[in-house]
Amino acid sequence: MTKDSSQTALLWIVAAGFFMQSLDTTIVNTALPSIANSLYVAPLAMQPIVVAYTLTMAMLTPASGWLADRFGTRRVYFAAILVFVLGSICCASAHTLGQLVMARVLQGVGGSMLLPIGRLAVLRSVTGDQYVAALAFISVAGQLGPIAGPTLGGWFVQAITWHWIFLINVPIGAVGLYAVQRFLPSHGEAKAPPFDFVGCGLLSLCMIAFSLAVDSPMPTHRVAWSVALFALAAISALAYIPHARRRVNPLFKLSLFREPNFSVGLIGNLVCRIGSSAVPFLVPLLLQLQLGYSPLHSGLMMLPAALAGTVAKRWIAPLVRRYGYDTFLLINTIVVGSSIVAFALITRGTPLVVEIAILAVFGAANSMQFAAMNSVTLKGLSHEDAGSGNSLFSMVQMLAIGLGVSIGGGLVNLFSAQAGSAALGFRLAFVCVGVITLVSAWVFRHLDEAPASRPVQGQATQGAGR
Repeated sequence: MTKDSSQTALLWIVAAGFFMQSLDTTIVNTALPSIANSLYVAPLAMQPIVVAYTLTMAMLTPASGWLADRFGTRRVYFAAILVFVLGSICCASAHTLGQLVMARVLQGVGGSMLLPIGRLAVLRSVTGDQYVAALAFISVAGQLGPIAGPTLGGWFVQAITWHWIFLINVPIGAVGLYAVQRFLPSHGEAKAPPFDFVGCGLLSLCMIAFSLAVDSPMPTHRVAWSVALFALAAISALAYIPHARRRVNPLFKLSLFREPNFSVGLIGNLVCRIGSSAVPFLVPLLLQLQLGYSPLHSGLMMLPAALAGTVAKRWIAPLVRRYGYDTFLLINTIVVGSSIVAFALITRGTPLVVEIAILAVFGAANSMQFAAMNSVTLKGLSHEDAGSGNSLFSMVQMLAIGLGVSIGGGLVNLFSAQAGSAALGFRLAFVCVGVITLVSAWVFRHLDEAPASRPVQGQATQGAGR
């Protein structure tokens, strides 16, 4: 096999892995009511299956690079696909919510390594002048996942059963396992630097405690449990600081936070993504539970947002060059937050064209928001800190998705119980998560003035590509 054909095969392998990972982040959403009915639980009690997947990926992503160095990219990537496929089979075989949550954790273990190790394999195999084009090719797979996910999930539920939203990964994974053994070059398998297990444990404990505090599973004394879990999260985060100072190679160097735009961007990303991540979870539930849409119809309704987001990517660079990051993020954040609030206006009598317009505006603004936030957060880091900063940024992205789902679902439950109306619960929840997103506009006002001439980096180079 020639070098060019070998590199082409490598790109297709990595793109397929990225597609599986991004597909499973969105394909579940339109199937939630059907899964809930099958497992005899309330649809709004299903957020743990989304949170478990994203939180597991957030915790394990930092270890992926070390694992590749220690055991070799081919071996670890093969194991990642295998674990992901086994997790998918377990998801399809689940008979209770608890079983499904545990299966999603297993799936998240494999998913956490698919993109980082795949991107690392490309970095080590593709020459510098071809690297950007290679990442652009991979990013297309990441964009196809959110586009196809909701519709494909709705079609499987309506035409076959919800189990196929997970079983679809089996044939894809089987081909991937063969291709990895046949085409993926093996790098690493050498003495890797010591991994910071203590630091990873402290930050993982912080994320788990914080997520559980937001949506406490305890049926009694919920407030007390939430306060205790928030305290545990704060203690874990604070304990990491002296640990990082003492360790020669900590998981994340504290010097990262000396770059002011990295700190501001990290906080702004977390706050903004909480609101925008609630939308893919809440909208299919709103359409099916309140408006009476079928699973397929609700999945198709998510297409305008995904397609508008893909088209809008080309507008980002010229807008940032003209107005600068601070002005662009201020105005665009307001558009994103306002479009989320606008979902509260959707009722059974809302014209279809209005629903599509709201979804399209949200999708376009949200896509540009992610790319601009990604770029402004990471572009000021030194070459030495770029890898570590990108890894921490990816953790925050995954954490925000889980928090958005937990907060969005929790608010619907809270308002529905207090008002005695699920429809009003959805409306008030959209208003609240929209306001949370609007708060991030104030956070981005603290950015240092960034030169407008600096190009916006493509999403393929920034973490999860979302």
